[in-house]
Amino acid sequence: MGDVRCGWCDEPLPREAGPNRRYCGPAHRQAAWRARRRWEAAAHARHALVLADAELLSRARTMSQETEADDPARRAATAGHGAASGVHSAAAAEILGLAEQLVRSAVRADRQAGADWTRVGAGLGMSGAAARRRFGRACSRGQDGQGAHGPAPPVGPAGSTGPEPLGPLLLSAVRDTGASVCGIYLHPPGRPVLRLAVTTGGSSVALWEKVEPAAEGPVSDAVREQRLVWVAGHAELARRYPRTALTLPYPVAVAAAPVTTGGTAWGALAFLWPGTHPRLLSTRERDAVATACHRAGAFLRQAAEDGRPVLPGARPHVPDPPRVRTPGATEALAAVDLVDRLPEGCLALDLDNRITFIDATARELVEGSAPDLLGAPLCEALPWLDEPVLQDHQRAATISRRPAVFTALCPPGRWLNFELHPDVSGTTVRVTLAEDGGPADSARRGERDGALVPTRARVLYELMQLAASLTQAVSVQDVVELAADQIMATFDAQGFVLSVAEDGRLQIVGSRGYREEVLRPFDGPPLTDRSAPTVHALVTGDPLFFGSPQEMERFHPDVPRLTGRAAWAFLPLVVSRRPVGCWVLSFDRPRPFGPDERAVLTSLAGLIAQALDRARLYDTKHQLAHDLQRGLLPNTLPTVPGLEAAARYLPAARGMDVGGDFYDLIRLDATTVAAAIGDVQGHNVHAAALMGQIRTAVHVTAGAPPDEVLARANRLLTDFDPGLFASCLYVHIDLAHRRARLAGAGHPPPLLRHPHGRAQVLDLPPGLLLGIDSAADYRTTEIDLPPGALLALYTDGLIETPGGDIGEAAADLADHLDRAAHQPVGALADTLVRHTRHTDPRSDDVALLLLRATDRS
Repeated sequence: MGDVRCGWCDEPLPREAGPNRRYCGPAHRQAAWRARRRWEAAAHARHALVLADAELLSRARTMSQETEADDPARRAATAGHGAASGVHSAAAAEILGLAEQLVRSAVRADRQAGADWTRVGAGLGMSGAAARRRFGRACSRGQDGQGAHGPAPPVGPAGSTGPEPLGPLLLSAVRDTGASVCGIYLHPPGRPVLRLAVTTGGSSVALWEKVEPAAEGPVSDAVREQRLVWVAGHAELARRYPRTALTLPYPVAVAAAPVTTGGTAWGALAFLWPGTHPRLLSTRERDAVATACHRAGAFLRQAAEDGRPVLPGARPHVPDPPRVRTPGATEALAAVDLVDRLPEGCLALDLDNRITFIDATARELVEGSAPDLLGAPLCEALPWLDEPVLQDHQRAATISRRPAVFTALCPPGRWLNFELHPDVSGTTVRVTLAEDGGPADSARRGERDGALVPTRARVLYELMQLAASLTQAVSVQDVVELAADQIMATFDAQGFVLSVAEDGRLQIVGSRGYREEVLRPFDGPPLTDRSAPTVHALVTGDPLFFGSPQEMERFHPDVPRLTGRAAWAFLPLVVSRRPVGCWVLSFDRPRPFGPDERAVLTSLAGLIAQALDRARLYDTKHQLAHDLQRGLLPNTLPTVPGLEAAARYLPAARGMDVGGDFYDLIRLDATTVAAAIGDVQGHNVHAAALMGQIRTAVHVTAGAPPDEVLARANRLLTDFDPGLFASCLYVHIDLAHRRARLAGAGHPPPLLRHPHGRAQVLDLPPGLLLGIDSAADYRTTEIDLPPGALLALYTDGLIETPGGDIGEAAADLADHLDRAAHQPVGALADTLVRHTRHTDPRSDDVALLLLRATDRS
């Protein structure tokens, strides 16, 4: 056995070691067990950090809302800082990363509005010093001009070069493919992620700045599977990649292809087309994509061979498109005069949204001067603009190649219409005075008409919060509650229904805003009945939107009459092209369901579908494991003259699977009985199965001396070598002689309540956990058990709390037992498991066995 090494110190095991030995001795096996427990604790800590970051997102959103509601001056000061959240919204697939960016933006806005670090920290639930340590550097970068528009720091090792030479290649790819936007992703030095190195869409359309190869998304799949990925429209994007669709909520088609040469993978190219693109890529487009990938790969390989590898910069490079012609001075002056004579204002933005030209009419409308405006980003030059809305419209226009219009309030009280006309070189903005003195964009029109249509900035916050919340959803009901709470408030909906496909029917599993009798006629339609809108949407995979009762009546006349609603959205829930269910959102008023809103709702359906699919799998798995564990525990306790017994078992909370706590009471003969309680390491089906094996081993050897019973169970467990350990306490009770003998294997000590005295924690000799060392010895302790004495056996879930002292917790439980010992054993068991001071039922299982000696007569 010299070639077999210890699993702890990696030293060769001695030849005399047994065939199942994996450690040098009990000390190393115990150390390995403790290391595994530390790893489990670290996993729970990581989960806690995820929840904490989600909480940070919620706090950032609350701070933003309070700022807008309470302080108009601060609102003006923070308007220009929406750019940070707008730029980083492209990384929305990484929920926690975006949450951190949103928090930083909120902190930077508060600091520039004059808030001190104490106030900032209070808003984040931390001290001012802690807030300064975490966010001080980011705020100083934003204040010294080196933020979003400052110079990029050098990237990569000496000898590397930036991605600028790839700009002409991407502009050529856009021209050849007819795409609206093209971007190339490269590997930064020493990191497995892909970063966007060059994009032709400008800072307003930065695609996804960082891509994890293992994540779900078109670029990730293209790199991981080394193939062209084509997504024909936003509905398909929402079904296949719902998180990606949230970052790109526009009618859009997407293609991604790997950039390789030989066996070397350099990165990927991504293309965006308007949503009007045909369902299939043409042969010419496919050839153009392949040619662009080949040219990019050849360029990157040659650069690497020359010792100057191309690496992505800190921010994506935006190439300047070549000009068709350069006008002379006379022609340029004539053009300026022509524009100044027009009745509307005009200004031009480059691809970084900086103002490159503004005519006299536009300057007068926005009340600015040319020296103050030229060269400045639009959102900084005109801070009263709702920048997230501007960026949203500009993205939509750039991708669709169609004009976009929105309205903003210019101080002191004039409404201006902005009409955007983007192309590959930048954006031309037409500015006019709003004729009706109010906003022209659909969101504000909706508010004026009484129907709430949320702005994109608000929707972003709400959807990110929902995405973070759905990662915590465990059961189907969790999904229903989280989705209904978030979505109905965001879209001002009055009805929410979620159905799942089961046994050939669509079964309603949750609803909000409906009485049960209203939904009963629509529950359980067969999946072959396409007259039901829920079934039709699920079977075809296409969402259905009905903006008025008249539209709904043409499809299904009973729906408006029975539900009393005026608008409906039926969203199919599909995961990996597999139907999961249908989600219905309804409204009391007619609703137009514009393209943007349809895109957002479709993306949300993809998120809900994935969460619902995970939840259904969990519910099934948890029920099977729970049934297994219940089947391994005794259904009833035997009736033994001279002994009263009661047992309680509480499983851990959802999300912890199933545990390995067990108890047993075995009648040996007319005057003797054996009791056992134990706890197997872990919360899974393997722990429950091992618990059954240990319980069987105790049953087989019951009646032998307690030390021998534990020794045999220990040898059985080490022979199985499952990689898990167990604690156990075994008690042999002689009712005729009023005596009890006990032995423990790493289990919490039992409690003994004397007939006319106080309860005490029994001090038993320590014993090694079962499954560590096959040669471990256990010692027996004998105690008196007169009539009226009560013995309490329990698992650590009853008393253990994080950071608490288990000895003090056991003593506290003894005091509680002493005060309540007058109750019958059944009521006493209920009282002890409700002993919440040391009970956290969401962290561990709880098993309790009470044994009270009585007169046999």
